[in-house]
Amino acid sequence: ITRTESACPGSEAELVAVATSCDIKSLRDKARSLRLGAVDVDRLYARQRAARAVQHWTDELGMVRINAAMMPEVGVPFVNRLEAETGRVRREARRAGSTDPYAAHAADALAKMIGGEGKGHATRADVNLVCDLRAWRRGHTEGEEISAIIGSGPIPVDVAKELSRDGFLKVVLHDGVKVDTVAHLGRHISAELRTALELGSPPTFEGLVCVEPGCGRQAGLEMDHLDPVAHHGPTSFSNLKPRCWVHHQEKTERDRRAGLLKPPLKPPPGLPP
Repeated sequence: ITRTESACPGSEAELVAVATSCDIKSLRDKARSLRLGAVDVDRLYARQRAARAVQHWTDELGMVRINAAMMPEVGVPFVNRLEAETGRVRREARRAGSTDPYAAHAADALAKMIGGEGKGHATRADVNLVCDLRAWRRGHTEGEEISAIIGSGPIPVDVAKELSRDGFLKVVLHDGVKVDTVAHLGRHISAELRTALELGSPPTFEGLVCVEPGCGRQAGLEMDHLDPVAHHGPTSFSNLKPRCWVHHQEKTERDRRAGLLKPPLKPPPGLPP
């Protein structure tokens, strides 16, 4: 908090509020976001490029250790691929009775990816960009305008344009358009709605984080219906919240105990519904 206050005068009160309601990871993420936002984006990008590095060594157990610092446009899609494959590996391992920790399953997933055995999203390098239209047209941001990679931080507008050159663009209008108008009954999440959800909340668009107080997890999240589909809850922006696997299971059990997952009983013939 002290370091961030020095870089961003006036941020102390906001960070103290985060510290009293969230975990230490959430506090660190918020503090880092504020500090990065206070640095000239072109200077920040140059510093990131100068700091890129990969180191590897063998530890006392004979294990190969790796320490990598990647540019945001390289590191974020790599991590997204790794998390997708880790989720698949972890689900299969749990079904087989494994009690290994998440980090162990991530190591198995990385080994599969290196060996070309990844599946689904682990074979596609996804990176989500958010950029104000005015900044896009102008070529640089001004004021509180955003040009950033979701899950990392700000990038120059020209870098965002270069990354989008061979990409698939998805547009979310949040100025005067309610995202929660994208809604329907049923469990399937449409591409438009998923795009809006994955960006996080406007106007900062800092990506997804588990909504369970004190959790702060950002990887391996699942979309939870606040009002369950079995209780006729809609698949909408306002009714979908990200939760990590553990808290999603706990929420499901709470819904079960509350009777929200049981389909409504049909009245006997001849009685009004």
